Amino acid sequence: MNNMKKRWNPLGTGKAEVEKYKVYGVFLLMALAIGITAWSNKLYRSQAVQAAKPNIVLFIGDDLGVTDTGPYGNKVVKTPNLDRFANESLLFTRTFAGSPTCGPSRSTLFTGLMPFRHGAHGNHSGVKDGTRSLIHYLKPLGYRVVIAGKYHIGPEEVFDFERVSGTNVPEPGHEQKPGLNYDLNMAPVDKWLARQQHDQPFLLIVADHSPHVIWPETSTYAPAEVDIPAIHIDTEDTRKSRVRYYEDITKMDGNVGKLLHSLEQHGLSGNTMVVFTADQGPQWPFAKWSLYDYGIRTPLLIRWPGQVKAGTRTNALVSQADLLPTFVEIAGGKAPGNIDGQSLLPVLQGKQDEHRKVVFASHTGDRHMNRSPSRMLRTSRYKYILNLAPENVYHTHMDKAKDHDGGREYWDSWVEKAKTDKQAAAILERYHHHPAEELYDLEADPHETQNLAANPKYAGMLKDFRKQLADWRQKQGDAETGPEEIPEAKAPVKGAKPVAPYVFLD
Repeated sequence: MNNMKKRWNPLGTGKAEVEKYKVYGVFLLMALAIGITAWSNKLYRSQAVQAAKPNIVLFIGDDLGVTDTGPYGNKVVKTPNLDRFANESLLFTRTFAGSPTCGPSRSTLFTGLMPFRHGAHGNHSGVKDGTRSLIHYLKPLGYRVVIAGKYHIGPEEVFDFERVSGTNVPEPGHEQKPGLNYDLNMAPVDKWLARQQHDQPFLLIVADHSPHVIWPETSTYAPAEVDIPAIHIDTEDTRKSRVRYYEDITKMDGNVGKLLHSLEQHGLSGNTMVVFTADQGPQWPFAKWSLYDYGIRTPLLIRWPGQVKAGTRTNALVSQADLLPTFVEIAGGKAPGNIDGQSLLPVLQGKQDEHRKVVFASHTGDRHMNRSPSRMLRTSRYKYILNLAPENVYHTHMDKAKDHDGGREYWDSWVEKAKTDKQAAAILERYHHHPAEELYDLEADPHETQNLAANPKYAGMLKDFRKQLADWRQKQGDAETGPEEIPEAKAPVKGAKPVAPYVFLD
């Protein structure tokens, strides 16, 4: 047996060595267990922090007058869901879009930059290369950034949202040529919300097509009962159009209700901030495509359970560019310092009721249809408008377009009434001819009909506003002196997509 080979023992052959390695093994197992526990705790804490981040839902009405809703004082239009939502929210009374036109306004909402800085200052145009949007700020903070409904921004590389498929559908009877007859389908939104995990925060944009024209053909409202703004001409055809517009607002309100119900049904309401706004005012005279309040002032309602006091109001002066930095801070990031927006978080938290001393806005135009660019400075009480082409007769789709409703159906009645009615004639004169400068006291003149620019009493204010606006324009890179240049039309490239698609269909 002395010649028998000994087996190789990596731990050694002595009893002492075996005991020693047993102790080492115990310590190794303990260290491994502690490491696994620490890793698990870290993962749990990470998931808990992730889950604590609020979801953000942004609902955008399309071409909606702020005073054409229940929460903002309208007694005729029916908006029961917005009325209930306002009772649960902080209502902002002085919020302004960056532009009174769809594409530029939405680009400001999604970038925190004003139109000349993001570059899409003319309607249907795209932002500058390298522009950062909500996606670039929120994805690194762990958020999914998703859109449902209307798009109308570009290029897609900048606004590469996740998309809720099937939310853009043609209205019945317009399947072959939907054009302006797209509708928001909320069913896919409900299904998308039902699939969301509570440990994965998201920002969801729900962009309605209502009440953008074309308005519903029939209405539950009676023409004799609707209110006609003092800045408009009251005719039978105006009232017929007004009831259709109100019907579309109520239709949009129904979509708001569906969204709120989905959030409640799927247990998401408690940890979700819901924001309601619109891109700009409606397709009515002195509204869309103009810098009067009916065109540039927007609703803003924010519900944030446990954070925002329900049923309250603030007169804080706000730009829609302020929403992006607000969302970034709520998501746990630092508000970007190189944008035009300023975070609203202190206002939401009730720490202050003032935000800005002044807001600005710009209007370039809609290519051939609108050739009257303008710029705006707005304080809590006063407004200054600079018209860059006062020599041009002001025209928009409302008085020129004959291929769709939104003016075509009532404009002739305005022209006819102006032939015999002095007030109607004065309204048409104001519509078509804008002076070089306009100054309004919104407290004394909320309809902006009394131009104070030539009043010596306001000479000092006018001089100060001119300088403020000129300084702002210089910082924005806005050196325009007239209407936008329109490049020569080229033959369309087969299969080419527009830079700012109206909708997505995938």
